[in-house]
Amino acid sequence: METDCIVELAEAFASHCGLKLSTVSTYAANDGKWLDGLKGNASCTLRKASVVIRWFSDNWPSDLEWPADIPRPKKTKQKRAA
Repeated sequence: METDCIVELAEAFASHCGLKLSTVSTYAANDGKWLDGLKGNASCTLRKASVVIRWFSDNWPSDLEWPADIPRPKKTKQKRAA
């Protein structure tokens, strides 16, 4: 998956939720500047990309359609509280 896909997801998510890209970056990547770096042609590891894509999949708004051209991972199973 290319970094363009991550940026596309982030921008759609931010726009839909009324958030700044830096806020989404903090939520998804634990770094408010990370997505701006990707927009500026920075690279990332496959592991980081996987973690961020999974975060988007797990937190994607139910009233926003996932982009058809981006494969969506299955949701992570949530652990139940005891």
